[in-house]
Amino acid sequence: MTDFALARRNMVEGQLRPNRVTNVELLTAIGALPRERFLPEALRSVAYADDDVPLGGGRYLMEPMVLARLVQTLQPQHRDRALVLGAGRGYGAALLARLVKLVTAVESDPALAGAGGLIARELGLVNIHWTTGKLEQGAQDSAPYDIVLIEGAVQQVPQAILDQLAEGGRLAVVVSGAPGAMGVAQIFVKEGGVTSGRPLFEAGTRLLPGFAPPPRFTF
Repeated sequence: MTDFALARRNMVEGQLRPNRVTNVELLTAIGALPRERFLPEALRSVAYADDDVPLGGGRYLMEPMVLARLVQTLQPQHRDRALVLGAGRGYGAALLARLVKLVTAVESDPALAGAGGLIARELGLVNIHWTTGKLEQGAQDSAPYDIVLIEGAVQQVPQAILDQLAEGGRLAVVVSGAPGAMGVAQIFVKEGGVTSGRPLFEAGTRLLPGFAPPPRFTF
C-alpha cells in the first residue's frame, strides 16, 4: 500500500524545493493537501509522480512542480479572489483555497466538476464556488479576480479572460509552443488597465481543450 504522506513529503523535498519553490505558506499547503484524493482510485498510486496525470477526455492533473511554480508566481494573498480555469477534479482550486479568500473554479466537464465539488466538501473547503461552463469564457459574473490560474497549456489567453483581471491582477498559465517544442510558463499582470506578459520557465504541459484559437481561412 502506498504511503501517501511519505510520497507527499518526498514530492516537496525532491521535486519542489530543488526547483525554486520556496514560499513557506505554499509548501505548507501542498504538504497538507492529499493530492491522491483528486484522482480516481486506480490512479492514486501515481499522484506524486513528476508528470501530468491523465484524468480522461484529454484532461490532466498538472505536474506538481509546474503547478507549484505557477501558484508561487501568482503571489496569492489572503484577501485575494481567485479564478481557476480547467479546474478538473479540483486540486489547484483546493490548493489556492488554503491561500486566498475565495476561489471560483470553472470546469467544462460536468463529471469532473461534480467530483471536484464533492472532494472539496469532504475536505471542508467551503470557500470554493464551482461552476460548469466554457473555459475560454471564464466566469464574468464573479469578476474581477485578483489572480487567475489556468490548469493546462493554451495557445493563447482569450481577451475575455484578461478582461476579468482586477487592476493589479495576475494570471499564470503555460503557453504552448510549436508542435514538438516545449511550452513556456508565463505571468500576465494588469497595470493601468493594460495587461502584459513575461516568460518564466519552460514546461511540457499538455494542451487544455477549449482554448484553441478560431480556425483561420487560407487561400
